[in-house]
Amino acid sequence: MKKHLIIFLALLPFSSFAQTSDLGDWLIYFGNKKVSEKINLHHEVQYRNYNAIGDLEQLLLRTGVGYNLTEQNNNILVGYGFILGENYSGENDEKQALSEHRIYQQFITKQQIRRVTVQHRYRFEQRFIENQFKMRFRYFLAINVPLNNVVMEDKTAYLSAYNELFFDGTDRAFDRDRVYGGVGYKLNNTFRCEVGYMNQLFVNSGRDQLNVITFLSF
Repeated sequence: MKKHLIIFLALLPFSSFAQTSDLGDWLIYFGNKKVSEKINLHHEVQYRNYNAIGDLEQLLLRTGVGYNLTEQNNNILVGYGFILGENYSGENDEKQALSEHRIYQQFITKQQIRRVTVQHRYRFEQRFIENQFKMRFRYFLAINVPLNNVVMEDKTAYLSAYNELFFDGTDRAFDRDRVYGGVGYKLNNTFRCEVGYMNQLFVNSGRDQLNVITFLSF
């Protein structure tokens, strides 16, 4: 475990952009606990910043209980998330805190196409934002391509990319689109990490983020 922590800390300098940078920074942890052959517990923490560490955009805490429909490749999950957001208001430097409670349901299916792993995730969210209620649908398509091995086994470097589309319940339907590309390293079946670059496109604007991601399965 000490080795895993050292690897994660070694990646942190990649996120040390100056506070005046327009490039945002996301530090993300995904955890998955296998309870049985069929049941798994998911948990994650995302610490999102407008610039470098210290200018909070969102703190996201999410958990859920999943069930494997098949041995590995099809999983349904029901979960809960809490999101604390700090949004800039107007043209000044003042922030407004906003909290959200979120219930979500999702289905994940995976495919192996030669050496490429393809993942589809369909997620439906019910969002309780202060005194508002909103619903949203998300479609996530991701691929992982191993570099130094034919498959994603221990000690494998890999390329990672995804596109995620968000649709809300308004007349315009489109909410946002996230496009990501990065490089990762799978140490073993317990631990892997990634560093990547993401562009987030909104209806009237866009934003770039540097992502540092760790995955822990146990």
